[in-house]
Amino acid sequence: MRRRPSSAPLALLLLALLAPPLPAAAAAAAAASGPPGVPSLELWCVAKNNADDASLQSAINWACGPGGTDCGPIQQGGPCYDPADVGRTASYAFNDYYLKHGMTDDGCNFADTAALTSINPSHGNCKFPSR
Repeated sequence: MRRRPSSAPLALLLLALLAPPLPAAAAAAAAASGPPGVPSLELWCVAKNNADDASLQSAINWACGPGGTDCGPIQQGGPCYDPADVGRTASYAFNDYYLKHGMTDDGCNFADTAALTSINPSHGNCKFPSR
C-alpha cells in the first residue's frame, strides 16, 4: 500500500507566510519573555528602605570601585544623579552590579543593604535595566 504524503508541513509554511507580522515591540517582548507559557518576572536590585546612609555610601564606593559598576549615570550630570537621595543612588549602582554579575542572590546583597524587587525603580530620565 502506498502512503500519501502529509500536507501538514505545506499548511504550516503557508500559515507562517500569510500571518501578519508582529509589531517590533511585541516581537522583542516575546523574545525576552523566555519559553512560551512561562511568565517572565523582571527583577531589580535596590537599596533596602531600612539601610542607613553610611552603609549605603560604603557599598556605593565599593560597587563603583573594585565592584566594576558603571557609575557614570549616578555622577553629576548623569540621568540618575541625585545627591539628596543616597538610597536611589545606591539602587542604581546595586542594580548595575547585579546585572553584570549573573543576577544571583549573592549579586544583590551589599552587606545586607540590598534586596530584589519586582517594582521597577526607574524614575524620570533615570532608567533601570532589568536584563
